[in-house]
Amino acid sequence: MSSLPDWLTDDRDSAALAAMLDPLSSNTLETLAAEAKALTLRRFGRTMTLYAPLYLSNYCSSGCEYCGFASDRNTPRRRLEEGEIRRELIAMKKLGITDILLLTGERTNAADFDYLHRSVDIAVQEMQRVSVEAFPMSISEYRALADSGCTAITIYQETYNRERYEALHRWGPKKDFIDRLETPARALEGGIKSVGLGVLLGLSDPREDALSLYRHVRHIGRTYWRAGISVSFPRMRPQTGGYEPPFPVDDHSLARMIFAFRIALPDVELVLSTRESAAYRNGMAGLGINRMSIESRTTVGGYHDTEDNEKGQFEVFDDRSVDEFCTAMRAKNIEPVFKNWEPAYNGHAKGNSTILHLENTQQCL
Repeated sequence: MSSLPDWLTDDRDSAALAAMLDPLSSNTLETLAAEAKALTLRRFGRTMTLYAPLYLSNYCSSGCEYCGFASDRNTPRRRLEEGEIRRELIAMKKLGITDILLLTGERTNAADFDYLHRSVDIAVQEMQRVSVEAFPMSISEYRALADSGCTAITIYQETYNRERYEALHRWGPKKDFIDRLETPARALEGGIKSVGLGVLLGLSDPREDALSLYRHVRHIGRTYWRAGISVSFPRMRPQTGGYEPPFPVDDHSLARMIFAFRIALPDVELVLSTRESAAYRNGMAGLGINRMSIESRTTVGGYHDTEDNEKGQFEVFDDRSVDEFCTAMRAKNIEPVFKNWEPAYNGHAKGNSTILHLENTQQCL
């Protein structure tokens, strides 16, 4: 078994975050919220960047105990073919969505790299920004995705507790803890501009996972100083298989974590998905969070086939329409942003490449 990298176990850089995460410290939730709000306003303004996930396939070769797509689940399997992908993209564009995240399960013959690569090629013809949340890949595979116009990848470690990780990932390629840990670096070496990191809150001790996640972000930031980094805070939601998280995270604990990350990482994009309720997302908007998903469908083909009763990877909690979400944001004096990315550049996040990032806003329709 490979040893853990030094940066993951070095706690010298995370003492301030640890203090903020401690509910018994002198850092009250109200004090942290005020500081997080001020930093968010200073760095990101009164805006909320929006994206939506597009599930390409629910085939999977791994046996993650907590996932509705695990290979032993009694779930009908399918993948979108080229015509279906185009129909999904058209349906999403009608909603005003131009920033999408393409998702698959772990690598399978039905949904392998070639399939994902073709899907990216199709998506970049229609969307302003295309990112991927899929299986770990090689540097050369990430380079091919970057050359096709994929600008970002999301790869959650799920939990940084290695013993828990081994127990939860019962079989399949995802069982390789170190390979997954090194995936963000491989993506950036391959020319991907931005990486999204996170843990699945509820699988392990949330404070320990948060500190390890912070160390990972800091390590990536030091090594790939040109790279964009985002951090997500997904909590467990009901899914096929009925897994009950042994370390549930309540609303106050999640809020404290988000505020602490904003204070410790003022320039990092913080993301909150439709796993959370509408009321909670409304409350957290501008208080650290500057990016959210909208109109999320966790089924394969859920945008065009809106009457599909297929079960998704997990249950969506915030099911508001685009218009309802935009109205709620504007009521908080926050402007929803559908486009802040111009796909007009290429080049690696590590090196001397020139990066062009245009902050163009497109209003809600």
